[in-house]
Amino acid sequence: MSGLCIIGLQWGDEAKGKLVDLLTAKQEVVVRYQGGANAGHTVVVGDQTYKLHHIPSGILNAEVLNVITGGVVLNPPTMLDEIQSLTDRDIQVKRNLKISDRAHVVMPWHLAEDRALDQATQGDNNIGTTLRGIGPCYRDKVGRSYAIRLGDLYRPEFPERVREIVEVKQRVLVGIGDESEIASLNADEIIRQYQGYAEQLKDLVCDTNTLLLDAAEAGKKLLFEGAQGALLDIDHGTFPFVTSSNSSGLGVCAGSGVPPRWIDKVIGVAKCYSTRVGGGPFPTELHDEVGQNIRDVGKEYGTTTGRPRRCGWFDAVAVRYTSRLSGIDTLAMMMLDVLSCVDEINICTAYDIGGTVVKEFPSHAEDLKVVKPIYETLPGWKVDITEVRNYEDLPQQARDYLDRVSELVGRPVEIVSVGPDRAQTMFREL
Repeated sequence: MSGLCIIGLQWGDEAKGKLVDLLTAKQEVVVRYQGGANAGHTVVVGDQTYKLHHIPSGILNAEVLNVITGGVVLNPPTMLDEIQSLTDRDIQVKRNLKISDRAHVVMPWHLAEDRALDQATQGDNNIGTTLRGIGPCYRDKVGRSYAIRLGDLYRPEFPERVREIVEVKQRVLVGIGDESEIASLNADEIIRQYQGYAEQLKDLVCDTNTLLLDAAEAGKKLLFEGAQGALLDIDHGTFPFVTSSNSSGLGVCAGSGVPPRWIDKVIGVAKCYSTRVGGGPFPTELHDEVGQNIRDVGKEYGTTTGRPRRCGWFDAVAVRYTSRLSGIDTLAMMMLDVLSCVDEINICTAYDIGGTVVKEFPSHAEDLKVVKPIYETLPGWKVDITEVRNYEDLPQQARDYLDRVSELVGRPVEIVSVGPDRAQTMFREL
């Protein structure tokens, strides 16, 4: 048995979906264990592009079982739309997808709370939510009293639970100061809709804890697919500008229900530059023509929201931190081809905080806001590398860049991507 984890090492959008899709052929089960529909994984196969939010990136391989565990928060209408869009493209989703009955459900009041709180929190304190109800759903999960799990939709007490919660949530919205959302919370309509969703999903719902533990003990090959990135981890990221779950490698076991004894290898995924969506500190962010050029060449616009991503140089301080935090064995460096557009390439090797050189990642966002990145400059290569298929055929400058990243992060580079297609990926012999 081999358990393989794919973890994003930055602020998300590291091209994890492409890597999961590529590695799926050697796996038997692909597991999505945290996050919600705020994930946006893009997989390109030939001339076809698939954008996935809830469903694991292994779904394009009909021989692999895809599992959504209890660590995920599920938005049923979004899930059903995603299933339908894949079915319309001849992907037989219902043959190889299972969803945990323990997964918490994003309800209409979570969406209403998300919108209301976003309106109430503007400026530098706005955390940049995707407005998909993810945070409020996780908040209710921890609060317990007003949480609804997918399995609850099938129980006879579900209608009464909804009526009780709607009454409370309407008062919450009044307290927030946004009474305009109250009308959207009609208990009878919500009950009707969500019982309908439950009926459509019922053949996919099961106890995934037992399913995955049985698979592990039977020697099946499991691949765990992380969503978002480790710098967005609720406990260990750039709090409060983070997501609502443990998106670092530390969240794998808790979210999936599979103990660490079944995990053999962890691959950390990073872009060869840095991006971030929404608010929060970003030490290496570029506000100039170079940053815009990287954004345009890399098509850096959010899969889920369409928002332009903030772009900057590779931050080795941050990636070294998340690599250690997530127990990374090897690195997958993605989108190397984008850096062909620049003459010189900077790597952040340390931070200057008030005149003191720091090589460790700060624990407080306020400290991270004021750091000045210390850069090491390497020559670019300025040639198209999208057709390169062997690592040794990359320009020497590109290989020197990857070697320096490896040295600074403290992990070997095993995988290099030079484009969005499956074929544009190189595996090194280490």
